[in-house]
Amino acid sequence: MSVITVFNALYCNEDLIVQQLVKKTGYRLVNDNEVVARASKLSGISAERMTRAFTAKTSLFNPFTHEKERSIVYLRLAVAELLDQGQLVITGFSSHLVPAIISHVLRVCLIAEMNSRINLAQSPPSPEKDPIKAIHKSDEDRVAWTTLLLHNSDPWHPSLYDIVIPTDKTTVDESVQLIINSLQAEALIPTEASQAAIADFQLQAKVLVTLSQEGHEVGVSVNNGAVALTIEKNVLMLSRLEQELQEIVSKVKGVKSVTTQVGKNFHQADIYRKIDFQTPARVLLVDDEREFVQTLSERLLLRDMGSAMAYDGESALQMLSEDEPEVMILDLKMPGIDGMEVLRRVKETQPEIEVIILTGHGNETDKEICMQLGAFAYLQKPVDIDILSETMKKANDNIQLRKKKKNA
Repeated sequence: MSVITVFNALYCNEDLIVQQLVKKTGYRLVNDNEVVARASKLSGISAERMTRAFTAKTSLFNPFTHEKERSIVYLRLAVAELLDQGQLVITGFSSHLVPAIISHVLRVCLIAEMNSRINLAQSPPSPEKDPIKAIHKSDEDRVAWTTLLLHNSDPWHPSLYDIVIPTDKTTVDESVQLIINSLQAEALIPTEASQAAIADFQLQAKVLVTLSQEGHEVGVSVNNGAVALTIEKNVLMLSRLEQELQEIVSKVKGVKSVTTQVGKNFHQADIYRKIDFQTPARVLLVDDEREFVQTLSERLLLRDMGSAMAYDGESALQMLSEDEPEVMILDLKMPGIDGMEVLRRVKETQPEIEVIILTGHGNETDKEICMQLGAFAYLQKPVDIDILSETMKKANDNIQLRKKKKNA
């Protein structure tokens, strides 16, 4: 059964077109919300965090957590599992997760001139207070998405689609009929080769998930069950990594063979680093002593613990809502909002964050108050880096245990 994918710019009558298309074809609608929900269930990553994969903004912690890349891996698997159903209309960002090699997919793009989009955004009952800002933010997200997935910074480029419909020049009825007429093309009839392409896509998605679970990020291509792995980042012990990757992938059901190769970027300075899920990766260091924070961050990185930095309480609280750290190393004495107040607000709004107090000015009374407020630990400067590292790992153990209980 054929599949229709619809990618659109914001305010191009997309909702009306898709609703009518689904009604006239009888196809089932699959939107980003459904794909995210399926991917969240598969991964244990919250739907809210999973949705952030669609945005241009990347978390400060992503170089250490690789959460955006891992989210995309699971989003890809969710879409791959759905394709067996056929007769689907896949809309939104998820539409670009369907690989071009699957030929019985009609790829549609809905676009309009900016003035038309702004006029539509300003028409009631639009909820937008600043429609121009909303449109530009939406376009920015779409540019980032196609650049990341397809290496094309023009999300409306005709080469990405079978049909590009200018909705400001075409009515909703005309747009729907154009899609339905195109659906009759002989090239969109499922064939043995296009069904095999779905099977390869599903296996590719499973292999990517398996590698991600083991902390690896490499390129994966599949042809009739034969898996080829491409290592793009430089690695000191290549043969050992290749052996480990082959052992992991060969155990995935459906894999007939595994080969490895280095990619064109292999000799660049970027070093291959396996993700260690046993160490905290979403760490926020909060201290007004900049040199101390930067030195501490470098020392933690040597222990495979990535961290972001804030130099005052106000900045730290802002980062809480935008980047959601899991472990916070917090000084008490800071100008403006001090560490005690930061701790209090953190535990009131995001109690799951483990806060380790690290101060050179505290006393027993401060320690008692901090522990009552919910601090995980209270340490004095100067601190032994091994003691701090061990404390952070224990905090991370608490976090992972809570996640397992929540997902059980």
